[in-house]
Amino acid sequence: MLMIRAIIRPEKSSKVLTALFEAGYPAVTKIPVVGRGKQRGIKIGEITYDELPKEMLIVVVNDEDKDYVIKTIMDTAVTSPKGAFGDGKIFVTQVEEAYTISRGSKEL
Repeated sequence: MLMIRAIIRPEKSSKVLTALFEAGYPAVTKIPVVGRGKQRGIKIGEITYDELPKEMLIVVVNDEDKDYVIKTIMDTAVTSPKGAFGDGKIFVTQVEEAYTISRGSKEL
């Protein structure tokens, strides 16, 4: 299993969640986060905003579903045909174990 964490613009969150649901991946955790990427925030006049609001979406999928889920997120989170700074980042990590609390069982 793999954990996919996507940090995206808040205004794209609903669109990405809908796309994942329609693609068969309804189990998603959404967390509001703040931060900055390589662009080091936004400067407007004399003020620099270096803690920009984002949403982090977390979904755990089987290894063979990784590319499809990533493509779904990328296609719906991008803000223009060529993309733009601040559109986000996707991280993929291996999940060693998972447990369902209500059943007290380990996932396979």
